[in-house]
Amino acid sequence: MACIAADGSLTEAALTLLAALSEPLVPKEIAPRVGQPLYRVRSSLREMTGVGLVEETDGAYQTTAAGRERVQSRA
Repeated sequence: MACIAADGSLTEAALTLLAALSEPLVPKEIAPRVGQPLYRVRSSLREMTGVGLVEETDGAYQTTAAGRERVQSRA
């Protein structure tokens, strides 16, 4: 399941994942925080890393400035 629609909008699950990444976390830490299975978290992280909303360093993921802006704009 894609977390980014063709029009660039994010699913609620994608926004929840972005919000959970205020600090660097590995996928096994993220999955229980967002209530998603590990395979879906990994898939979403790959997708959002590819478009610059998330960055990975040494296996840990964190929301980028662009990702934080997307989360804040939903409020």
